[in-house]
Amino acid sequence: ALGLFTGIGLSEAKARETLRNGALSALLRQAVLQARSALGPALDKATGTLLYNTAARLKDPKHLGFLVGYIARREILTDLQLSAALEYVRSHPLEPLDVADFERACGVGICITPEQIEEAVEAVISKHRAELLAERYHFNMGLLMGEARSQLRWADGKTIKNEVDLQVLHLLGPKTEADLEKKPKVAKARLAPAEKQKVAVVENGDMGTETRSLLEQLRGEALKFHKPGENYKTEGYVVTPNTMALLKQHLAITGGQVRTRFPPEPNGILHIGHAKAINFNFGYAKANGGVCFLRYDDTNPEKEEEKYFTAIREMVEWLGYQPYAVTHASDYFDQLYTWALELIRRGQAYVCHQKVEEIKGHNPPPSPWRDRPVEESLLLFEDMRKGKFGEGEATLRMKLVMEDGKMDPVAYRVKFTPHHRTGDKWCIYPTYDYTHCLCDSIEHITHSLCTKEFQARRSSYFWLCNALDVYCPVQWEYGRLNLLYTVVSKRKIIRLVETGAVRDWDDPRLFTLTALRRRGFPPEAINNFCARVGVTVAQATMEPHLLEACAREVLNEQAPRAMAVLEPLKVTITNFPAPKALEVLVPNFPANESRGFHKVPFHQTVYIEETDFREEADKGYKRLAPGQPVGLRHTGYVITVQNVIKDVSGRVIELEVTCTKSDVAEKPKAFIHWVSVPLACEVRLYERLFLHKNPEDPSEVPGGFLSDLNPDSLRVVHNALVDSSVHSARPFDKFQFERLGYFSVDPDSEEGKMVFNRTVTLKEDPGKA
Repeated sequence: ALGLFTGIGLSEAKARETLRNGALSALLRQAVLQARSALGPALDKATGTLLYNTAARLKDPKHLGFLVGYIARREILTDLQLSAALEYVRSHPLEPLDVADFERACGVGICITPEQIEEAVEAVISKHRAELLAERYHFNMGLLMGEARSQLRWADGKTIKNEVDLQVLHLLGPKTEADLEKKPKVAKARLAPAEKQKVAVVENGDMGTETRSLLEQLRGEALKFHKPGENYKTEGYVVTPNTMALLKQHLAITGGQVRTRFPPEPNGILHIGHAKAINFNFGYAKANGGVCFLRYDDTNPEKEEEKYFTAIREMVEWLGYQPYAVTHASDYFDQLYTWALELIRRGQAYVCHQKVEEIKGHNPPPSPWRDRPVEESLLLFEDMRKGKFGEGEATLRMKLVMEDGKMDPVAYRVKFTPHHRTGDKWCIYPTYDYTHCLCDSIEHITHSLCTKEFQARRSSYFWLCNALDVYCPVQWEYGRLNLLYTVVSKRKIIRLVETGAVRDWDDPRLFTLTALRRRGFPPEAINNFCARVGVTVAQATMEPHLLEACAREVLNEQAPRAMAVLEPLKVTITNFPAPKALEVLVPNFPANESRGFHKVPFHQTVYIEETDFREEADKGYKRLAPGQPVGLRHTGYVITVQNVIKDVSGRVIELEVTCTKSDVAEKPKAFIHWVSVPLACEVRLYERLFLHKNPEDPSEVPGGFLSDLNPDSLRVVHNALVDSSVHSARPFDKFQFERLGYFSVDPDSEEGKMVFNRTVTLKEDPGKA
């Protein structure tokens, strides 16, 4: 075999590398032997190269002999022709091929004369004559080549290049010293920082003018996706005699529209990993002018609750997406049952009585009922539907072996549980393996996007659609998005709630979408985070601080400023310049005052942070201390300590100060925030829920995730004060409390006592990065 491959012009190293690839070397051997039988034992290198490229690039080996025949007869002579031939057979998967149409598409029999090449090049040079004379050899000669080749598709590239070189030399003469000098590079215009940031931000899930950047960041593997109706061009897609007719019907129904779906199970709350799936499914459809269905996979009535249906749709819409239609797997239960009967009639499914424990795992014993008569399975399946079998006593299984070796997956099982939508109509329910692809088929989904763990089910996906002769979509897999320092499994979140570690599914320390919303994360920040992570085949495990950075970017633009004091210290201004409170104008966004102001009362009694005062100012301390004045932000005044009042324990409880207009006072070292005539509020400060990066990893946390809880994950400040500008805020409204961080109004707020959740600090904690 080594001699066979080196005999067609491969180097020994390339020949050995080819031999290591069993599939490629078998195809190449077959191609070489076929060519030798037609041309003799000695094959020239050009023919050898065409044979190698055919074996390496051909997706469907059944066309190998057909293509090699054209190479051997010298009817395919160039790589350009071969590329056209490979594309043709890929686009026409059904036999027999239309030979005349194939030959037209590949330039078979077309002979380009030297005169034709000369005339085409002459016309192109004439078109660009003025620019050529001006720029001489600095002109882009590739442009001339490209235009000449576009006129003569099947002409030899080298011959065109030689003709271009000859005619350019005739026009310009030999190169001079000036021609040999390098052309000065033109500096590319750089994006301003603000423009760069704009490109990366996806506003509320709306592509708009940002479509290109979203596709670049979010789509990833989607750039390789098939066009609607060209499912057969996808590697591994199974083509049957009915495929092309079904695809034609599919295109007639969809009009060539991209269709995706987001298919959650309504038995839990969506988490950050689902945000990636939502962005990918809805984003890909929207970016390509398509639509996305929200389809509830409601095939397991024991675990489904109405609150989950509501919360899932609410979160999809919160992220900025509107489903084209909201559907349920249960919408199609009648059709799925009809297809199950058809599958039995076709000998592709049977009723089995093995217990659940027996068929678990990847190497269960073969079912003794696999070959039972069709009529018997039809009767037994009807008995299953009528409730004559108990749970676990009978299942309907499909006759196939999946990619992971699992044999005969279950299609239907008995469950005596009323369904929230169909009531008691059914006591048999379809499984994911049976339902998913058929629902995709019914809804004419073009791209069935799912995470990598479903790759093993791809073969059953294609098999089932083809076994029933229905339209078969394409399943594409991508890597999951996981975050460190958290758990997202439904079972583990339920344990956290049951043990009192968190309050509920929307506890702001969790990374469910309802929890992130409650904590104050804007949906745009979550969408931007998903876009930056990108859609890759590999699983992505990210640090929470990357999500927090996305939140800061959005909140900096969205959250108006306010002032709050977490640990208040009373300050009395003894020479306050007015008999009653003054009104101070505070910009909502100091960096852009055109976005408005709000009024804050400034009274002789103000409150500052305890930490903004020290009785002794050590080196490097710049805030308030005896002998060291500070400015009060936005007031235009500087305060100086005159008297420190303490309680019996020696704790400072009040300061008496004097104020001076800042335009006459010496410039202070610092300006601090303050409140006056404030509102009382509760502030909840959150940290990571777990101490270790991977709380579910036994090697990192031997005692299990519940033993890894951070005792300081929540600190409640009961007697914080906030300025009165926020009095009309509603739950989920967001603010930047100056110098403290970004905060969101919690739904626990009530009349007279607002509650704020800290979303993120103003700057990233270096210890968390």
